[in-house]
Amino acid sequence: MGDFRSDTVTRPSPRMRRAMAEAEVGDDVFGDDPTVRRLEEAVAARLGKAAALFVPSGTQGNQIAARLWTAPGEEVALGAHAHSLDWELAGLAALSGLQARVLPAPRGAIDRSAAATALRPAGGFRPACRLLLTENTHNFCGGAVVPLAHLEGLAEVARARGARVHLDGARLWNAAVASGVSEARYAATADSVMVCLSKGLGAPVGSLLAGPADFVAAARDVRKLLGGGMRQVGVLAAAGLVALEESLPGLAEDHRRARRLAEGLAGLPGVALPLGAPETNIVFVRVPRPAAPIVAALEAQGVRALATGPEDLRFVTHRDVGDADVERAVAALAAALG
Repeated sequence: MGDFRSDTVTRPSPRMRRAMAEAEVGDDVFGDDPTVRRLEEAVAARLGKAAALFVPSGTQGNQIAARLWTAPGEEVALGAHAHSLDWELAGLAALSGLQARVLPAPRGAIDRSAAATALRPAGGFRPACRLLLTENTHNFCGGAVVPLAHLEGLAEVARARGARVHLDGARLWNAAVASGVSEARYAATADSVMVCLSKGLGAPVGSLLAGPADFVAAARDVRKLLGGGMRQVGVLAAAGLVALEESLPGLAEDHRRARRLAEGLAGLPGVALPLGAPETNIVFVRVPRPAAPIVAALEAQGVRALATGPEDLRFVTHRDVGDADVERAVAALAAALG
C-alpha cells in the first residue's frame, strides 16, 4: 500500500525501535528523564533557542504558545488556512478565550500591511491583538516555503507594535532543506517556535516547543494543564533523537518524489495543480469528478490519498513511499479517472 495521506503515517525505523527499547528513562513530569532532556537540548540548540519542551503533538505546542503570549479576550492574528485556524478544533477560542483575526496570506506569506493593521493595543471597544502566528512550511498552501525575508519583515512589524510572534514550524525541517536556510535563522523571526518530529522526520510521536527559558518553564505548567504531562516518555524521545540524525538527509528525496508525482498527475486529462508545483513534499491536485469516490478507487488499487475538498486531493511524500509508489499513484489515478 502506497499511503500518501500524510507524512504522519510512517512507521518507526529499526534504529528507532532499538533506541526506544533501550532508552534510559525517568519521570519527565518531575523533569528527570535524561533522554527527554537530551532531545530538548538538541532541538533548542538546532533552533537557536534557550530551551525546548517535548509535547505530545504540534497542536498542543501551538496552543500552549498562544495561551502564554496572550490573555483571554485578546486576538491572535494569523493567515487564512493556517493550521491553528482550520485544523485545531477552535482551540484558540476553546482553550484560551482568544479571537482569531484572519489575514490574507498568499502561499502562506501573511500580508505585511494587514499584519501592521491587525496588531494593536486594546482601545475603542476593540480587543488587543498581541500575537502573530506564522507557519512554515504552509500545509494547506501546498507545502509552500515562506521566504526568510518575508518572515523577518513580519517580525519587524510585530516588534514595532509590541506584539509577539509564534512560528508553527511543524514542517520547518522541510523548509530548511528546500531553501538552504537553517532552522535557526527561520526560528530567529519568532519568539517561540514549534517543530514536529512525527511528520517529515518519521518519529512515531512528538513535537517540541522552543523559546526563552522562562517561557518554556511556564509552558511546562500549561502542558500539564492540558493533559500533556507524560512520565517515562524517554521511550518516545529516543526515537526523536534518531529521527533528527537519520531522517533529515532524506527530505530532499521526499521533495524530489513530490515533484515527480505532481508532474505525473498533472499530465492526466482533466487534472490540475491548483497551488502550482510543489516546493516540498505536499501535492494538491484537482480532479474533474467528485473526490470521495476517486479516493475509494485509488485505495482499491493500493494507493491512499486524502480528499481535501469536493474535487481536491492531497498527496504527501515521506520516507515510507518510494519511486515505485509514486509511479503506481499516477497509474492508479489514471485508471480511477477512466
